[in-house]
Amino acid sequence: MTDQKDAHRVAVVTGASRGIGAEIAACLAGAGRHVVLMARNRQGLEALQAQLEDGGGTAQISPCDVTDQAALEKALGDVASEHKRLDILVNNAGITRDNLLLRMADEEFDDVIATNLRSAFVACRAALRPMMRGKWGRIVNISSVAGLVGNSGQANYAAAKSGLLGLTKSIAKEMASKNITANVVAPGFVQTDMTDVLPEPIRAMAVEHTPMKRMGSPADIAAAVGYLTSESAGFVTGQVLAVDGGMTMS
Repeated sequence: MTDQKDAHRVAVVTGASRGIGAEIAACLAGAGRHVVLMARNRQGLEALQAQLEDGGGTAQISPCDVTDQAALEKALGDVASEHKRLDILVNNAGITRDNLLLRMADEEFDDVIATNLRSAFVACRAALRPMMRGKWGRIVNISSVAGLVGNSGQANYAAAKSGLLGLTKSIAKEMASKNITANVVAPGFVQTDMTDVLPEPIRAMAVEHTPMKRMGSPADIAAAVGYLTSESAGFVTGQVLAVDGGMTMS
């Protein structure tokens, strides 16, 4: 059951047009938050907005390329200005440009860092001032088990996702006295469009290395985000929650 204090919170979700981002947006809307859907794909955002509103939630779209710093800062500023608040930020936008390190082009590395890490830094910085004014805030950065243990062929992706851990913990320490929390959710192998295109042997290997012997679902990740952005999680900050079926347990 949602705490009444959670109602009317304004949440921004990046990478919200599909997959994990769309499920997170649906979870937050279902908890009574007004959700700002952010991604490059306007058509996908409009479809999700209609779905959320048909389900009784409230949402608006904010088409934006998160690698465009000026556009991202303006989009977040517009949200705070329109609603006089910005309570929740979920940095979920991400891409992959997989390649073995010796074959990886500079552009493949830079593109992933820009989308998966630098955009989160820019978004957090822009969101913190309205959160401080409201004396309440929740930041959740979506990392990956690759950021915890690395992954062959994903030096760029693992570096970006690992970087989110340090970014988040630093924000948590700086903002703890302001009633603003910052946490990381690190998904394991999750059934999405991104994993659907992987060869079956790779998918089978990932499942084999997951103690629960199955893939996760976007709903598994959304449930973790739902908790970390709630009133009930006010004493949880600087943490990394691996939602991975036990893949990274030690």
